[in-house]
Amino acid sequence: MYRDRLDAARRLAEALAHLKGENPLVLAIPRGGVPMGRVIADALEGELDVVLVRKIGAPGNPEYAIGAVSEDGSVQLEEQARQCRHEWLAREIARQRELIDERRRRYTPVRSPIDPTGRVVVVVDDGIATGATMAAALATLRQRAPARLIAAIGVAPPDTLARLEALADEVVCPEAPPHFRAVGQFFATFDQVDDAEVVRLLGQGRH
Repeated sequence: MYRDRLDAARRLAEALAHLKGENPLVLAIPRGGVPMGRVIADALEGELDVVLVRKIGAPGNPEYAIGAVSEDGSVQLEEQARQCRHEWLAREIARQRELIDERRRRYTPVRSPIDPTGRVVVVVDDGIATGATMAAALATLRQRAPARLIAAIGVAPPDTLARLEALADEVVCPEAPPHFRAVGQFFATFDQVDDAEVVRLLGQGRH
């Protein structure tokens, strides 16, 4: 469906063109969402930052999210998390919180996170499956009282998008295929994004 993340980002930027002139705050979910966030922020003449959330992967299947941890320390758990041992879940939550703290120190070492209060906020990710990470990001940001909260996603299954509509003022997703296995199957090129690339993109100004 997409050539690469930049192709998806351009599609999203077109769908969000009505935000140009409102100085939107584009918050990308690392790491795959950051290259897309850079394109969208530049196209909409907004600012780019990251929203730091980490999924809690199921035991034995870490790619399947059973919950997520946000930068403010809050935890969102799916129904499946109840089947996990309490001790394992507590350790995993603590580990993800440490990784979030480490990422913030690495990504924006010389400034604080940009305040979303009163801003038009666009949360960007390349694609989602269960939506646990995006849901956690939206729930956390809602508490910061943005003027408008928008989820922008490259690809997602329809049932996940329906769930997110209760958490965002607007959900934009150009591709919502009913037969969904993994995000990468919808990108011809789906390379890994490393931390150095995230730091570089966050350091760029508007083009």
